[in-house]
Amino acid sequence: MSAGNVTIWLLRHGATEWTADHRLCGWSDPPLNDLGRSQARAVRGRIGEIRPESVWSSDLARCVETAVLVGAGHPRIDTRLREFDFGRLEGRRFEDLDEETRRGLASFDGFEAPGGETVDAFARRVDEFIAELEYGRHLLVTHGGVIRHLLRTKGLDRSIPPAGLEMIEV
Repeated sequence: MSAGNVTIWLLRHGATEWTADHRLCGWSDPPLNDLGRSQARAVRGRIGEIRPESVWSSDLARCVETAVLVGAGHPRIDTRLREFDFGRLEGRRFEDLDEETRRGLASFDGFEAPGGETVDAFARRVDEFIAELEYGRHLLVTHGGVIRHLLRTKGLDRSIPPAGLEMIEV
């Protein structure tokens, strides 16, 4: 990363049918639903005000489509911006998981998805991407887990809704 200020706008993709059904959605790629498309279009004015110098996205279609719908054009793709790999938990409803797994996902510290990714490996790939960003304003269209991780690096631990937008500086 070059010297200077790096401002990152974090945009979560719009809603999908899996979002509506509270299913864990990591590397699966359900498309945006009508609500998700409307949510993305509603953010368009804010993105115009930001005027990012670069736009990056996860390779998953729900993020790429969100980037296009917010008027950011076709983004640069980087797989390191993918959601956490939930492994065998993929597609399951949070409410249907056993209590220990729910606690692990909620705390996020030291969690390892069965047949999937560890939170530590996930954090390393996301942090590696962030470390390579150049000085300037960047829009990242990505997933709730990626955004939560990056907010946690700033002392914040919260989830944001579909098409939610947050800003951090690194």
